[in-house]
Amino acid sequence: MQQDSVRRTTVAAAACGALLLVLSACVTIAPGPARAAHGPRDARGQDAPTPTEPSAPTADPARIPGVGDRLYRRVPAGSRQVVAVYGEGRDSAASRVVLYTRRDGRWHPVGSWPAHNGRAGWTTHHHEGDRRSPVGVFTLSDAGGVLADPGTRLPYDRNEAAYAPPAGWDEAHQHDFDYVIAIDYNRIRGTPPRDATRPWGAGRGGGIWLHMDHGSGTSACVSVSEDAMRLLLRTLDPAREPVVVMGDRATLTE
Repeated sequence: MQQDSVRRTTVAAAACGALLLVLSACVTIAPGPARAAHGPRDARGQDAPTPTEPSAPTADPARIPGVGDRLYRRVPAGSRQVVAVYGEGRDSAASRVVLYTRRDGRWHPVGSWPAHNGRAGWTTHHHEGDRRSPVGVFTLSDAGGVLADPGTRLPYDRNEAAYAPPAGWDEAHQHDFDYVIAIDYNRIRGTPPRDATRPWGAGRGGGIWLHMDHGSGTSACVSVSEDAMRLLLRTLDPAREPVVVMGDRATLTE
């Protein structure tokens, strides 16, 4: 009985481990070791009954993978598009962006791209200059940039002067704002991304966007490739109430 209990505990632990791997982006589940020729023996040296092994649990398709109850409850009930930003760690600038759409009550991935967030990582209490991206759920309402509208349904503000990189930025950063999508953190929805109004005060930071990547961390924005920005701009639809769910993986799962 004791050996049988140990085996049941081992099987349960393996199943839980499999679930964690399913919820992690870009993780391959390696095959387990080969089963031993004989199972546990009873007191008479006979093969003990082998418990039925449950199949490995899978992620709930009605939920966004890797997002726990605390943040999932903040996704609007009518939202059918979510941009999930999975930060590698609280103090890491590396992340992955996955676009999901909801159909038939299930979330389906549309695209997945490597990305960068604030160079100092993530925070639940963002303030100006901390170089961390804010954790949370935010609407996506407005877009713009240096380049012409690539065909988005979001209101698009093309303004070469307003979105030109600041003087002194190096060559790697010259195209950061060719395309931008405003993340509605401490801003007024329905205004161009360049609008500097800060409803919560300047100290809480602002001007946090999805924009084009330059290969390293940002001041607080989330950056992805030009191809990713084009797809996001062409796919996001105000009628589907798009939001971004963003944070480091540990915090996202709470």
